[in-house]
Amino acid sequence: MAQETKPTTSKEETFDRLDIRLGRVLSAEREPSAPKPAYRMVVDFGKFGRRTSVGRFTQHGPEELVGSLVLGVLNFGPRQVGEVTSEVLILGVQVPGAESGEATFLTPAREAKIGSKVF
Repeated sequence: MAQETKPTTSKEETFDRLDIRLGRVLSAEREPSAPKPAYRMVVDFGKFGRRTSVGRFTQHGPEELVGSLVLGVLNFGPRQVGEVTSEVLILGVQVPGAESGEATFLTPAREAKIGSKVF
């Protein structure tokens, strides 16, 4: 039996309000002050600047994250994670069999311009 989805909404009311852009991870290191295992990453969004994100991408090593293309929501407010302010939400999906919240990042199938808008 299929799971029910959330109520129907319009693209204009939801998706169009999000500023989701392509970035490249410049650095990734464990963030010891986070309540659960996580990385502090610096992500380059081109003309939209470099932003810090704290995320639970711990199924990947830092060397795998650095240089990766990721999708980030730029217009969510900052969020305090431990002692670090996370400025952007990097999108991901749950890793099968991993602890709840551990994710793998979403990435485009091809190289694209940093800062490009997701539509």
